[in-house]
Amino acid sequence: MRNKKQINLTKPIVMVGLMGAGKTSVGRALARNLGIPFVDSDKEIEKAAGCSVVDIFSMYGEQEFRRVEEKVIERIIDTPPMVKVISTGEGAFITPAVRQIVLEKALTIWLKADLELLVKRTNFRHTRPQLLNTDSRQILAQLINERYDTYAKADIMVETRDENIHKTLNKVLNAIEQHNNKGETK
Repeated sequence: MRNKKQINLTKPIVMVGLMGAGKTSVGRALARNLGIPFVDSDKEIEKAAGCSVVDIFSMYGEQEFRRVEEKVIERIIDTPPMVKVISTGEGAFITPAVRQIVLEKALTIWLKADLELLVKRTNFRHTRPQLLNTDSRQILAQLINERYDTYAKADIMVETRDENIHKTLNKVLNAIEQHNNKGETK
């Protein structure tokens, strides 16, 4: 693993991608490595709503969840400290208003994973509303087809594999450095 490295950041980093891509685990490791706060937007939504994401979906529907999600993500981004890592739910970046907010105010990193890895990582979790009581492989394949073009609008894309988290973290850190260096040469 690479030693903690000073990377010049002036705005939040927002992790995007499908469930199981590693947004929370890699985001948490990234924040720890950079010495900045980590915020999980789904946890913040649950605090604000007083119930789980699964409960919000089942009681109020996806549309209401997305409305709350937009407000919570905007609040997280606009609340100091400004430099932090934010892990978002898999549908957040797909929502046009959320996508606009994070593209304007944050550095977005898409963790891209293949279908096999997503299935492996989500198979035994009961916290994913879209995968409850259904064929997760079919749903994840459909989400890949529907959402990868939108995720590709993120500032940075890092392919995740079935590998040690430190390897993925190093890929993310290198991608941020390359992105920052590209910005300096413009």
